[in-house]
Amino acid sequence: ETVSTQSTWDAPCTSSSRRRSAEFRRFFGMLQIDGSRKTGQPVRNELVSAVQVLSNILKSSLGPVGLDKMLVDDIGDITITNDGATILARLEVEHPAAKMLVDLAKLQDDEVGDGTTSVVLLAAELLKRANNIVQQKIHPTNIIAGFKLAMRESVKHINQNLAIPTSTLGADTLINVAKTSMSSKIISNEAELFSKMCVDALLSVKTVNDMGDYTYPVKAISILKQHGKSAHDSTLVNGFALNCTRASQAMPTVIQDAKIALLDFDLRISKMKLGVQIIVSDPNELEAIRKREVDITKERIQKLMSAGANVILTTKGIDDVSMKYMVEAGVMGVRRCKKDDLKRIAKATGGTILVSLASIEDAEEAYDASNLGQAEKVSEERFADDECIIITGCARQMSSSIILRGANSFVLDEMERSMNDALQAVKRTLESTQVVAGGGAVETALSIYLENFAHTLGSREQQAIAEFAEALLVIPKQLAINAALDAVDLVAKLRVVHHQSQQAGQEKKDWHLYGLDLVDGTVQNSAAIGCLEPAMSKIKSIQFATEAAISILRIDDVIKLNPKEEQDPDQRGY
Repeated sequence: ETVSTQSTWDAPCTSSSRRRSAEFRRFFGMLQIDGSRKTGQPVRNELVSAVQVLSNILKSSLGPVGLDKMLVDDIGDITITNDGATILARLEVEHPAAKMLVDLAKLQDDEVGDGTTSVVLLAAELLKRANNIVQQKIHPTNIIAGFKLAMRESVKHINQNLAIPTSTLGADTLINVAKTSMSSKIISNEAELFSKMCVDALLSVKTVNDMGDYTYPVKAISILKQHGKSAHDSTLVNGFALNCTRASQAMPTVIQDAKIALLDFDLRISKMKLGVQIIVSDPNELEAIRKREVDITKERIQKLMSAGANVILTTKGIDDVSMKYMVEAGVMGVRRCKKDDLKRIAKATGGTILVSLASIEDAEEAYDASNLGQAEKVSEERFADDECIIITGCARQMSSSIILRGANSFVLDEMERSMNDALQAVKRTLESTQVVAGGGAVETALSIYLENFAHTLGSREQQAIAEFAEALLVIPKQLAINAALDAVDLVAKLRVVHHQSQQAGQEKKDWHLYGLDLVDGTVQNSAAIGCLEPAMSKIKSIQFATEAAISILRIDDVIKLNPKEEQDPDQRGY
């Protein structure tokens, strides 16, 4: 018998490969796994199809003229959005490969805050093109190596040639970054107002970390939603806005030099736990029990006030008896605060959230003054039809609040998501101090660069890098399609400009900044018209998309176990 020297990949029908396959089938049968198994190319085709379905859902929402999606869940709640991460999070995706894309969009949202749609489109396109060249008998290992090399070269080219330091641009750079992020959102018509609001809010919470670097914590900015009026009436408030009111109208509306107690327990009359039974023979003893229940809460409030607290915030309730003691002492009490809001206030004011007054050292309950948060002023102010608690002059960290106005809850929810994306984009720009031109400029420049780079390689990775370069063009193509423009014509013009910019001398040095102008349907300098994005957004987008595509490309075998049927021990149904 002659043994072929060809690999089993190139010659799957050799006798040795058939023998190995038969042995594996026998071994698999001996294992008696209760399930089904798919292997080889059918698996990859299925994975690509699943990923492509998600990509097709998202692609019409890309760009400044992208369309919105209406998502209705099983109980009838409606979400209207064009944010990629939100759309995917609301979909109940079951396919494992599609779930990886959902996680990919969430990762991009957590790390950068913007670019969630483009990262999914890029990952899906990379996987589709990788599958095409696998069918041309190029081994997945070669494709993976080519994709990794292309990713590294892309990041290097962005950092060296495409990134623009914010110091070389004008004072409007941050506002332009915010406008670019908002251009595809519901608030694009009021982008001038909201972009300035975003920049002012972030600059007001500027802090220095332990390493001496400036940070801009987005969590220090509270976003409140108020029904009524229009988006143009939204305002920026200096201080942390809490969407709650005083527990009693008799409490003071303004507290200067506030000492804030942050509690996560009830300030209502203490009741005995369920299941506790007390047998009383004397009616006077019953009255004593009731009096003690009231006194427990009274003592707790007195401990808080004796520690110096003049503002009490709790996530639970405050009853009338407790309010009476607070009103007499001139203390402001606020109930039913959100736990997340209390955590932010604790960080800003230097306070500690307590779940009880129990002390480790002493059997008695106690409250230490070191747990109090400090602020210059806590006041109740009226916005629209509702009152809010505003905390200003926090001891540890400055805070700002954006109060959004809109017609209904769908609009307000989408406005909040849009503001979060814009805040994250401005934050990344402030921290990384580098931006890149938008409008498909980066993707087109990288496509031309990687095509030229692929020609310098003499290995099988050349084709993978060439396909990577072609996949990057999915972003400018889809931008043009969504704007009802001729994608083939526009992208061809853009490629010509970037090809010349990489060949020409200094007289054409700004041609690498050219991108699509989707309003006029032309190609022009994106940086000059203020279409800017954080450099980190593009770098992370390419890295995450490549890693996701590689993870799915590695899969060539799927074993799916059958669900186990649970039987009643008595073999009877209920």
